[in-house]
Amino acid sequence: MNIIILGPPGAGKGTQARILVDERDMIQLSTGDMLREARDSGSEMGRKVADVMARGDLVTDDIVIGLIRERLRGDIGGGLIFDGFPRTLTQADALGALLAEMGQTLDRVIELGVNDEALVSRITARSTCASCGEVYNDSTRPIPADGKCVNCGGTEFKRRADDNAESLKRRLMEYYKQTSPLIGYYYALGQHSRVDGLGQVDEVKAAIASELDS
Repeated sequence: MNIIILGPPGAGKGTQARILVDERDMIQLSTGDMLREARDSGSEMGRKVADVMARGDLVTDDIVIGLIRERLRGDIGGGLIFDGFPRTLTQADALGALLAEMGQTLDRVIELGVNDEALVSRITARSTCASCGEVYNDSTRPIPADGKCVNCGGTEFKRRADDNAESLKRRLMEYYKQTSPLIGYYYALGQHSRVDGLGQVDEVKAAIASELDS
């Protein structure tokens, strides 16, 4: 099963993707991770990525699609979770064409619906484990009293510099301008489902499982 998880910054996409990786043997395809791995691989595609990144240019859609094509040629376990791609309608068209070319399908697009006000409150209280990226929140899921990450035991935590109200509002505007049109696009294709992204982690997990298993 190949899926996309859509949602604005802080909606919990990464947290839910990690759960699907652990419980369903799926593979999370993060655009940023793919680019870094390609850059360090020494492959022909990796050299292209390294050259673009060294110049400080934006990586083209063609390069990202090329990286996804390479990944589809290998073992994809229980399926792929696309994280951070597509972001635009053009990218959505390109991904659909690639999957068809490779004999694959896009089975479901899960939108994590959120309330902007609640999202700002959530993000400004967010911190992550510096070692594994596990997410904590001052109000709803504080760092354990012993100062150790529940996932990896790490003791260092960090906050993103742009996890503040003003920066988040700009990021939300960018999301609504570029990515939210994908909701209508995938709805028209009959692939879109919406779940409440502001519930507890286990509640969101259960809602996603219900959609994927239906």
